[in-house]
Amino acid sequence: MAKDAEKSTWKDFIWNPRTREFCGRTASSWGLILLFYLVFYIFLAGMFCLTMYVMLQTLDDHKPTWQDRLGTPGMMIRPRGEAMEIIYNTHNTESWDMYAKTLDNFLSPYNISLQAEKNDECTPDQYFIQADSGDVKNNPKRSCQFNRTLLQECSGLDDRTYGYQAGKPCIIIKLNRVIGMLPGKDGQAPFVTCGAKKEDSDKIGEVAYYPENGTFNLMYYPYYGKKAQVNYSQPLVAIKFLNITLNEDINIECRIISNNIPPGSERDKFAGKVSFKLRINTRN
Repeated sequence: MAKDAEKSTWKDFIWNPRTREFCGRTASSWGLILLFYLVFYIFLAGMFCLTMYVMLQTLDDHKPTWQDRLGTPGMMIRPRGEAMEIIYNTHNTESWDMYAKTLDNFLSPYNISLQAEKNDECTPDQYFIQADSGDVKNNPKRSCQFNRTLLQECSGLDDRTYGYQAGKPCIIIKLNRVIGMLPGKDGQAPFVTCGAKKEDSDKIGEVAYYPENGTFNLMYYPYYGKKAQVNYSQPLVAIKFLNITLNEDINIECRIISNNIPPGSERDKFAGKVSFKLRINTRN
């Protein structure tokens, strides 16, 4: 009898035909609870949508409202190899051909025909400022041409091997894009300088820079962002090692020198500088 009573109690809790209650509540009670949670979650969803709408009204589609960044932009090289190491053998075409192909792909947007089609010929040595008129956005903004011919012997136009076959390789350096950055003052453009680490200082030999003096011309600044300046062509600097020591590891560091960019932090190895290892083997 006790088991029957217990079974009956559980059945009554699930559905009590006398009081017409389901799980201890009548239909009206369940209806009120469901209505409460429906209204509650609709209210929460409405608050979330309203908050998102208000926040989105403070954002600019073309540049960040707030920029929390380092004062010194990063630098990077092409090609960069694995672990920032460029190692190849002049007698093994496969060992350096991948570097030449990387530079071909990287420089293809800088072909004269593409640059003439998309970008303007600008006045050198001065900022290309395109200010907005109050709330009226001056978009899309124009960009200045950077033709790969400026890289001269490292352009890949006359030497499709970029000097790798001859043991005089070219490295392309770019400065990371920073919206609104003005990298030089008093008309002095920033420039790149490269040298070997202390232990390899007598092995690097002569280095040639293209464009002349390894400068990033001021006419490519300021940068206004990917959406505002859709055809922006990032300026480049090429370095060519003319008589570097062969068959040895050489640790090289390139830095940006500017009167308007603070030195990089030692905690960030890419802030204002880039380091890499170069080894050119000539023995089979």
